[in-house]
Amino acid sequence: METKKNSNTASQQPAPLTVYLGSPDNQVQANAVKDMPVLLSFVLAGRHKFIDQYVPTFNRILLDCGAYSAMTRNVTIDGHAYRDWYQRFDGLCDAYAGIDDISGDWRQSWKNYQEFGGFPTFHDTDPPEYLADLIALAADRGRWLGIGLQPPREGKEQFIRSVCEQVPDDYHIHGWALRAYTHINRLDSVDSTNWFRDAMDLRVLPLCKHLTYPETLEIIVKRYQRAHRKLREPVAQGQLF
Repeated sequence: METKKNSNTASQQPAPLTVYLGSPDNQVQANAVKDMPVLLSFVLAGRHKFIDQYVPTFNRILLDCGAYSAMTRNVTIDGHAYRDWYQRFDGLCDAYAGIDDISGDWRQSWKNYQEFGGFPTFHDTDPPEYLADLIALAADRGRWLGIGLQPPREGKEQFIRSVCEQVPDDYHIHGWALRAYTHINRLDSVDSTNWFRDAMDLRVLPLCKHLTYPETLEIIVKRYQRAHRKLREPVAQGQLF
């Protein structure tokens, strides 16, 4: 998928946006996202054998190493095992991400990209001059580039826009867990990691207590299917770097 965008004004016609729903953790969730774009995480999906039977039902697939899950679960990602895993999806996925060190060690991220492949991600903790190197590297990695933010992710629109302005128009920019920033027209795709949690929250509402979990999942998926992208003017003008 390629989208071309030249500015981020509200007067623009919104460009196509893909929202990948985060890795299903059980078969109920996997069944709920059939015909939807799905993000498969190596740390999560890699341990579920049932995922293979559901892959043909997904509309499209993006592969991720699961760096955030690895950090929160204190798990070390085996780069060789990850490479073997994503190679199984050759020709089936839109792209596969490199192993980024989201704790802030950009040198380790660069080493991982070189050794294990995958498209790179630029983080708000990385040195500004590092972006040019990642753009050059992404040229041979399907022209995909990720943008990642250290939590909390709120209030970082200026950073995202500044990065987007420096990335060539023919690159695909993916925002990791940046669904709150889809009003930025330069983002080509984002992922949602809380869609299945939203279904759980829905069940506590008085009018929804009678619904089963699969039924609330269906409602949440329909919300994504029927969502429309709305653009907004920049909150603040100017470059961050």
